[in-house]
Amino acid sequence: MFSKEKLLKEADFKAVLSGGPGGQHANKTSTKVVLSWDLGNTQLFTTEEKERLQQKLSSKLTKDLILQLSSDHSRSQHKNKELVITRFFKLIEQSLIIPRKRKKTKPSRASKLRRLEGKKKQAQKKANRQKPKI
Repeated sequence: MFSKEKLLKEADFKAVLSGGPGGQHANKTSTKVVLSWDLGNTQLFTTEEKERLQQKLSSKLTKDLILQLSSDHSRSQHKNKELVITRFFKLIEQSLIIPRKRKKTKPSRASKLRRLEGKKKQAQKKANRQKPKI
């Protein structure tokens, strides 16, 4: 597992003007927080983990392998910074998860019999709808 403190040291934060809630307050204060993290130059992950992160986060990375996240949901810069940090950690953790391989299974004998029994009932139902043959 990775160290969150070391990962935060690699990230750069920038506060910019926000278009979010706040009215006139938003026009004069920098409440939007933008997090930038360079995947290509990080020292915290192995090459396999970097490849997995690059593959999973491909839609969110720039050409220079920089992940940029921003938050302007709150009027407070500190709250926006907390929000963007939690989103960042959640993204990294979910991207590093290796899915389990599916085990191939065959239908059980009981399930095969249930399926055939259902087919017989359906056939009998349809046969009962026909006119009797004399």
